[in-house]
Amino acid sequence: MALTSSPEQPQPLRTVVAALKGWVERTGPVWVEGQVIQVKRRAGYAVHFLTLRDKLAEVSVQVSVSTAVLDAAGPVPEGTLVAAHVRATVFPGSGSLTFECRDLRPSGEGRLLAHLEQRKRALQAEGLFDPALKKRLPFLPKAIGLVTGKDSAAERDVTENVLRRWPGARMVTRHALVQGQQAVEQVTAALRALERSGEVDVIIIARGGGSLEDLLPFSDETLVRAVHACSVPVVSAIGHEPDVPILDLVADVRASTPTDAAKLVVPDAAEEARIIATGRDRLRDAVARRVRTEQDRLDALRSRPVLSDPSGAITLQSERLAEVRGRLRRGVERALEREGDFLASALARVRALSPRATLERGYAILTTDDGRTVASIHDVEPDETIVARLLDGDIAAAVIDVEPHEPEQESP
Repeated sequence: MALTSSPEQPQPLRTVVAALKGWVERTGPVWVEGQVIQVKRRAGYAVHFLTLRDKLAEVSVQVSVSTAVLDAAGPVPEGTLVAAHVRATVFPGSGSLTFECRDLRPSGEGRLLAHLEQRKRALQAEGLFDPALKKRLPFLPKAIGLVTGKDSAAERDVTENVLRRWPGARMVTRHALVQGQQAVEQVTAALRALERSGEVDVIIIARGGGSLEDLLPFSDETLVRAVHACSVPVVSAIGHEPDVPILDLVADVRASTPTDAAKLVVPDAAEEARIIATGRDRLRDAVARRVRTEQDRLDALRSRPVLSDPSGAITLQSERLAEVRGRLRRGVERALEREGDFLASALARVRALSPRATLERGYAILTTDDGRTVASIHDVEPDETIVARLLDGDIAAAVIDVEPHEPEQESP
């Protein structure tokens, strides 16, 4: 019922707020649909806030939600359409209207996105997106496998751009449905057929974009696991930037468009030719500079005296050798002269001390008949035979008499 009031008898503010709270809460819980335009997660708090806006009208409200309800809803990025089970209430302290959310579920595309996010997290936990498992693309594949829709713009973009960049490239195309219920089966079969053929070095899975529902086959777990198990590098070229299908995460290389995929799998022949020409010119310049440097060094060496007159060093060394030989000869001659003089002096001394010199002066050496030297009269006896050895022969004589000499008197 309406509250009665007058300037003389106004209602207390608390009464009005309490009445409003009662009136609002009589509406009871209700499911509402809205788009999340803002998420305020408060770290360390049990209650968080969402701002929901009507899809068509400029109507937005703030919704409080517990951590358990928000986590159970999965990721709720801004822009997600949700169905929220809310109860309207009024805070007595501030009198502000708010909605308490008791359940939150993604709706429409939001439901699909939440489901895809859960699948993505499960596959990521298995390691299917590990960068260490990504295979490198060959620089120049012998053949390029292409899985795409028949007569599609994606097929035309990939083929034309590959041949424009590398005219000698060979394409092996397998057509498949790229949307609908049979898309996963046909794309997976085409992928495995190209892998088993052994013809191709890289496989491109291409589609020219589309809505979230159209691209669901490229987030299917069967196709994702087939790409993960493929031994040939796989390029994902779905061409849908706002939403990323799971195929982009498991593929070895992600291309933003089919045209970009063509640029990734083959080099640009014109650019490679330019690089080769540039490298050849730089190599030619480097070789020419090296030749000039070595020629300058050779000219400097040739200008040195030893190379300008090669025999000069030999002549110089010959002169030095002749000088050394002369010094050596003179040294030897002087040494021989010194040794000759020493030898002559020694010989003279030896000759002076030799018995022969004594014999030359008329002396003789006396020995007994049996060869004993006679040095005293006591060594012989009368009638004994002695031998006198002279310079030119021996004389045998008999001892007639032995007479000792009288000692000489020393002069006073």
